[in-house]
Amino acid sequence: MRRRLLLSTLAVAVVAILLLGIPLAYAAHKLIYEEAGQSLDREASAIAGGVAYTLESRQPVTGAAIAREYPGRYIAVTLPGGAAVEAGPRPRPGARQLTATAAGQGVRVRMSRPASQLKDQELRLLLFIGSLALLGVAVTVGLAMVQARKLTLPLRDLAETADRLGTGNARPRRRRYGIPEVDRVAEVLDRSAVRIADLLAASREFASDASHQLRTPLTALSMRLEEMIDAADYPDVVREEGAAAVAQAERLVAVVEQLLARARHDRTGGAVASPIDDIIRQQVEEWRPIFRRDGRDVRIVGEQGLVGMTNPEGLSQIVATLLDNSLMHGAGTVTIHTKPGASSVVVEVGDEGAGIPPELEPRIFERSVSGGRGTGLGLYLARSLAVVDGGRLELLQSRPAVFGVFLREAAEARLAGERVVLGPA
Repeated sequence: MRRRLLLSTLAVAVVAILLLGIPLAYAAHKLIYEEAGQSLDREASAIAGGVAYTLESRQPVTGAAIAREYPGRYIAVTLPGGAAVEAGPRPRPGARQLTATAAGQGVRVRMSRPASQLKDQELRLLLFIGSLALLGVAVTVGLAMVQARKLTLPLRDLAETADRLGTGNARPRRRRYGIPEVDRVAEVLDRSAVRIADLLAASREFASDASHQLRTPLTALSMRLEEMIDAADYPDVVREEGAAAVAQAERLVAVVEQLLARARHDRTGGAVASPIDDIIRQQVEEWRPIFRRDGRDVRIVGEQGLVGMTNPEGLSQIVATLLDNSLMHGAGTVTIHTKPGASSVVVEVGDEGAGIPPELEPRIFERSVSGGRGTGLGLYLARSLAVVDGGRLELLQSRPAVFGVFLREAAEARLAGERVVLGPA
């Protein structure tokens, strides 16, 4: 596409320059010759007046004096008595000449100059026009390259976003490019990403609920079978059958555990085992100058070297959303606390502000819910991003506000990646 834009823009520029340049060159050619003819007329009139004055002064009129004053011209002067005075070289036969005549007080002057003397001036002017044309083409190509880059890069970016949506990676990028038509497409893709993220979250919640509901009866079945084995009248047969049933029930429990792990692990989310220190440090370096301009600071505390299952880009956006939320609604120093949880890696982000109003606390993660200066989408999208990677984002404390990002451990992700095998004991 970029090549087609460049070629089409270049073709339009060349046609426009030719349409303007050819008439301009012709007009310049005529102007040079017209100015030369007018100059020759003025010179002839000046010679006629000068000769008449010389005659009135009773001084001799010589061709040498006239030739010195008007070099490169052939001048023929006819005096009142019919005498003729010539000055300058005679024109060559067949050569094109520019001529002019003048008369006054009985003096007639015929003057000519070779048209070839104007060739250099004409060539310089044409070269100047050609240089301007080439400069115009160069500037047009440069502007076309900039415009082509401005148009093609957003389209490539949108194509990449659409491809990510096709693979199930439903993260809104929230990028805008300053081109209304392209920005509308980006907005549609972002809305689609939010809807896909909601659908994925709903499917994971359904699988999680189903797994929890299945686990309870299976556990009860295992307990009943164990009691049956202990109280059987025919111990050998019942023990054998009961042991097989227990083994089968335990295998079903293992299958449910794997299904539960898979419900929390979305393969389309792109979550990998990622050291969270570098991700958090990069966000702190990016946001700290902004906080310091407001007389605030951001600090990192807690345990270092933790590894969680997440998409680095997604975690960066979550942390950035929490920092932006604190910048707009919080106060004081922002503290990012990293620590290991019971079965997860926890990243806590809190500040020293007044916290979240009680009326907003139950709905803080809902769409379009804001403290007044935001869009109400930041925390909603941040929680969606956390869920996509099998984690979660929760409000741990309201006043002052402390949010917690819970990431899965690598061991749980390996459990989710194992094959589910169900068969006889």
